[in-house]
Amino acid sequence: MKDKTKHALLSELRRLADAVERLAGPAPADNDLDSAHCFVWQPTRQKLQPVQRPNRIALKLIKGVDHVRDILHENTERFAEGYPANNVLLWGARGMGKSSLVKSVHDDVRASSGVSLKLIEVHREDISSLPLLLDMLKDGPHRVIIFCDDLSFDHDDTAYKSLKAALDGGVEGRPDNVLFYATSNRRHLLPRDMIDNERSTAINPSEAVEEKVSLSDRFGLWLGFHKCSQDDYLLMIDGYAEHFALPIDHDDLHKQALEWATTRGGRSGRVAWQFIQDLAGRLRVRIDR
Repeated sequence: MKDKTKHALLSELRRLADAVERLAGPAPADNDLDSAHCFVWQPTRQKLQPVQRPNRIALKLIKGVDHVRDILHENTERFAEGYPANNVLLWGARGMGKSSLVKSVHDDVRASSGVSLKLIEVHREDISSLPLLLDMLKDGPHRVIIFCDDLSFDHDDTAYKSLKAALDGGVEGRPDNVLFYATSNRRHLLPRDMIDNERSTAINPSEAVEEKVSLSDRFGLWLGFHKCSQDDYLLMIDGYAEHFALPIDHDDLHKQALEWATTRGGRSGRVAWQFIQDLAGRLRVRIDR
């Protein structure tokens, strides 16, 4: 009888322990920032997932955006060296290399400076967890760029408040070892029809959108990306073809590249890269970014 009672008590204790563990959630991950240069933030596990082979290209292959490239590189270099630097919003035309430039500049500055500069990508839907991430990073020895790709907010979306506080607000403010880079197709991170609707229906139109539009003001640098000209597009094509040693006549290369752009309805860095992938495949040339 005593054995049965003990067995029942042990079973009940195990059941209670399992229930408490489920309520508590997973234990915080043991994050080792020395394990990689790039990470992806996973807030449910409080985990910085290392990315051993980041999807990026060499900085020298990014053409047609020389002015903004130099500004971003210089800002990143200052930050890596411990000098004042600004949060950056890269906005504008799709496919012009905004996210590619962030990743390539990070890698170039990290390699040339020798500083422990990390890049952590935060997905748009995880913006609300930024305070937790900042708390984890603020006392660390590493310089960290937090990167959010394709950032934008829709009607009734309140996640922007977490980003505003993380960028420049709150009692503590942004940690000195952390900088924010974001890309967006929208300069003010909000759709134009939403801004116009807020203005038309509010008692005080100027104040109706001030809170939301002011989010972009938290970025000290706005770098605009615009649709590229035909010359810039062909410059990108030539750069890729030379780098990957594609065996094709120069005039034929341009002819095929322009035909490809016509079928895609426009020219951009993304269209140029997609053409090069197609061409390399047809020429049976392996390419490695």
